[in-house]
Amino acid sequence: MVQEPARSVRAFRSRSGSLAHAEGVSIAHTDLIWAEHANHFAARHDGWEDAARAWASVSEPLFLVLVVGLVLVGLAFGRHRVTVAGVVSGLAAGLALLVGAVISSFVDRPRPFVAHPGEIHAFLSHAADPGFPSDHALGAFAIAGVLLFFFGLRALPVLAGAAALALARVMVGVHYPGDVLSAALIGLVAAAILCAVARLPRVAASARALDARVPHPLAGSPGAPAS
Repeated sequence: MVQEPARSVRAFRSRSGSLAHAEGVSIAHTDLIWAEHANHFAARHDGWEDAARAWASVSEPLFLVLVVGLVLVGLAFGRHRVTVAGVVSGLAAGLALLVGAVISSFVDRPRPFVAHPGEIHAFLSHAADPGFPSDHALGAFAIAGVLLFFFGLRALPVLAGAAALALARVMVGVHYPGDVLSAALIGLVAAAILCAVARLPRVAASARALDARVPHPLAGSPGAPAS
């Protein structure tokens, strides 16, 4: 089952019987309130809705391109640290997604546009599968966490991109805030674990020995990236 996005947000407006005014103060209810606010904001502001829908759609392949690009650039120019950053970020994303898949198999939480079709609208075509935790946020924050470890403040734009992705997924109605916040935490923990493993002397030595056997066709060329 796939929810089709509206051609125009003018076809969708928040209803007077909003669940945001329902009684109760549970975590799940608070999660729903914030999901409603974000989704209704998108419904009232075409520009924000367009931007959120676009970033929610293209960010996943961009993060993948970033990881692959780091590995290829590091190998081509002989920059070991860049190569390792790319490999570790990919492994961290894989670990985060694996943990997320296990959690999702036990926590069968419907997406907001499925559980509350009268209150939350999906501005993005999406299958009605469970949404906790968010796969997109899992991978994005795992990658961002690793790059922050390797490159420090220079990786802040990647972290900002991951945060924008998380917000966009909530605004377009396919996730609750809790879905993306939990995914961010899991992703960052996965990043910390993989970075710690990469720092182990035996692992680091093995990585350098393997890297030394790989040809670096552009090593030492002008404009090569810093290690």
